[in-house]
Amino acid sequence: MDIVTLIIQLVAGAVGGNVAGAALKQYNLGTLWNSVVGIVGGGIGGQILGAIVPSLGAAAASGSLDIGSIIGQVVGGGVGGGVLMVIVGIIKQMMAGGQKAQ
Repeated sequence: MDIVTLIIQLVAGAVGGNVAGAALKQYNLGTLWNSVVGIVGGGIGGQILGAIVPSLGAAAASGSLDIGSIIGQVVGGGVGGGVLMVIVGIIKQMMAGGQKAQ
């Protein structure tokens, strides 16, 4: 994996975390924490997608940045960021006594 692929995953994760926070207000952590958790989730999600879909992992490992590889990294990072943000939001809500944020 090269640095460009990682940056694409991290940026997509930040965007995915903020989109999930905007769509699911009850799990929203605020812009800063949506971004931070999304960045972590984007890195993890991109790595998992690269391992599951061998062609994306091979393209990233070879340094290939064709449109299919870029789209795959954006999707993996964005979905990973959104999913992790929702998981952290659920945990935060449960630790706060189950009170729903309005």
